[in-house]
Amino acid sequence: MSLVTSWMRIVSWNINSLRKRQDRLFEWLEQTKPDVVCLQETKCPDDQFPALALQSAGYDSAYHGEKSYNGVAILSKTKLTEVRASLCDEIADPQARVLAANSGNVRVYSIYAPNGQAVGSPAYKYKLEWYSRLRDCLKKEGNVDVAVCGDFNVAPEDADVHDPSLWHGAIMCSADERAAFRALCETGLRDTLRLHSQPPGVFTWWDYRMLAFPKNRGLRIDAVLANDGLAKKCTASGVDRDLRKGKDPSDHAPIWAEFEE
Repeated sequence: MSLVTSWMRIVSWNINSLRKRQDRLFEWLEQTKPDVVCLQETKCPDDQFPALALQSAGYDSAYHGEKSYNGVAILSKTKLTEVRASLCDEIADPQARVLAANSGNVRVYSIYAPNGQAVGSPAYKYKLEWYSRLRDCLKKEGNVDVAVCGDFNVAPEDADVHDPSLWHGAIMCSADERAAFRALCETGLRDTLRLHSQPPGVFTWWDYRMLAFPKNRGLRIDAVLANDGLAKKCTASGVDRDLRKGKDPSDHAPIWAEFEE
């Protein structure tokens, strides 16, 4: 049975430690019942991933983690197949940043792009090279519906930044990073948040410091990207800002897109 039938919801959420926020995740799954969830920064070794508990909650799961850092996962109401826990170039990379799997007839990627630390640093160079590698892999996916979801660590446009002048040229907003994100989209991907009208000041990440969240001093660095065929079925998109509230939240809010045939 195809996952894309009359309606589905795909969500991406940088959970910033699965073990720390596991109860919050399960409560949210019960309340919202998304069809596919891509998680980032799980910070959870594979042997500690709660696959059985998720199965009891109605979700098959694929996961690629490491202790204390990075980590990605995909949860799906439909059994996941053709799981790959790496980029397709098979270059050895100890950082757990990408996971791909088929959920029904959709090829789903959960990605956690490198932060880059500082413009011009070795970490920044790694980030741009990583984007190039991801782009090359997506070009090989062929004629299938593809959703690339995750924390891209890039605010693509000034509309994705609370104060563009303050962030101009800074990490996550630099010209080369934005160019890398555009080049990724030029493989045939659409930013689903921008397919539908959004109010101003829609962000997905807020610093824990300086009352950034109450003041809405955030960035939109997370996205659900869909290739043209899937994007044509996108009927709504948005950010679940309320999940950034409450006790000990992640510093990210989930971003979502809904699709119909």
